[in-house]
Amino acid sequence: MPNPRLAERYAKSLIDLSTEKGELEAVQQDMRYIQALCKASKDFLNMLRSPVIKVDQKEKIVTAVTKGKVSAITVAFNNLLVKKGREADLPEIAAAFITQYNAIKGIHTVKLTTATPVSEELKKAIAAQVQSANGFGSVELETVVQENLIGGFMLEFDNKLVDASIAFDLRQIKKQFTKNQYIHNIR
Repeated sequence: MPNPRLAERYAKSLIDLSTEKGELEAVQQDMRYIQALCKASKDFLNMLRSPVIKVDQKEKIVTAVTKGKVSAITVAFNNLLVKKGREADLPEIAAAFITQYNAIKGIHTVKLTTATPVSEELKKAIAAQVQSANGFGSVELETVVQENLIGGFMLEFDNKLVDASIAFDLRQIKKQFTKNQYIHNIR
């Protein structure tokens, strides 16, 4: 079961340690790798959450999967999580680390959802527009393709949602017609 408070505490501790050692950037890249690994591999995620697999086996698997791809601090941190029985929280800890890192560096994450894939040129233009319109120092654009939008886009940032999709417009039109405002005005 996800525990955001626990994830934030572990992430804060890892940020403090990596800052102290001067390896914040390297550990940030490691956490992005681990987050991507957890999203891409359901088997890895199931292994982390499995109560059947023994602690020493989990430690060996996590070390083998991340060997040569993450820094020594991250390897030690992962081993600590496994020994403490918190390996199932690794995806949430990685996400919390990235969120806290972005807050420290003044990076705002913007999620762009479209009906079709977006070109790199358009991504840069949208990021620049969001950055200048909101006075953000830096913008990290995350793109998602969701075909049921039909067309248009959705932007999510700082607990705000800009829904300029055709699906949203169609829902609004449907609401207007279900209220029967027009029938009353005709009579």
